Amino acid sequence: MKLLQRSPRRDIAAERLQHRLIRQVASLLLAYPDAQMPQRLDTVEELLGHITGDDRDALARVAAYLRATERTVAECDYVDTFDMRRHSTMYLTYWTGGDTRNRGTDIHAFARVYMDAGVEPPTGEAPDHLPVVLEFAATVDPDAGGKLLAAHRVPLDVLRGALVERGSPYADVITAVCATLPPVSDQEEQRALLLARSGPPAEAIGLQPFTLTVPPRRESTSDPKGGR
Repeated sequence: MKLLQRSPRRDIAAERLQHRLIRQVASLLLAYPDAQMPQRLDTVEELLGHITGDDRDALARVAAYLRATERTVAECDYVDTFDMRRHSTMYLTYWTGGDTRNRGTDIHAFARVYMDAGVEPPTGEAPDHLPVVLEFAATVDPDAGGKLLAAHRVPLDVLRGALVERGSPYADVITAVCATLPPVSDQEEQRALLLARSGPPAEAIGLQPFTLTVPPRRESTSDPKGGR
C-alpha cells in the first residue's frame, strides 16, 4: 500500500499562513496598551484559534498577561520597557542608524516599501516601528514585509535577548516573530552579540532631510524616533 504524501505546495502555503497569523497577533500584542487593547485582545484570541504549536502558547501567555493587568500598570510597563531603554526599542532603524543621518535614509526606505505595495506610510507612527512592520507583513505584502523583518533579524535578536534578560512577558512575542524568519547564521549571531554590547551607533546630527514627519504617539521622556 502506497502512503499518501502531503503536497509540498500545501505545506508551504500552510506555513506562510501561520507566519501571517503570528505576525498579525504580534502586531496587536506589541501595540501600546491603550483603551482599545481589550478589543485588540478579542481579535488576538480569535486568531490564536488558527495558530498551532509552541508559538500559539507563547502568544497566548502575553494575551493573558495583558488581559489580567490593570491598564495603568500595563501602560507604565510598556513605556519603561520599550521607550526608556535603548536596548529594547522597537524602532528598527534605530538599531542600524542610531542617532545619525543614516537613520533618516533607513526610515525613508521603509516608507518607500509601503508605497511600492500600494499603501501610504502610517501617519500616527514611524514606519519602522515593529508593530507597523508586522501589520504590513501580515495584511498587505507578506513577501516585502518578511524581507524587512529578515533584514533586521539582528536587531530583533538583540531586542529578544534584552526582553528575556528583563523578564518581560513581551519576550514571548519577539520569540514567536523570530520563528517566522529564516534561521540565524553564525555571522548574524556574532553581529547580535556585538550590537548587544555596543548599542546603536551615535552621531547627534539629526535626521534631516530624509525623515518623515510623524506626530508623536504619546508623551515620553525618551524618543528613539527622533534621536536623543
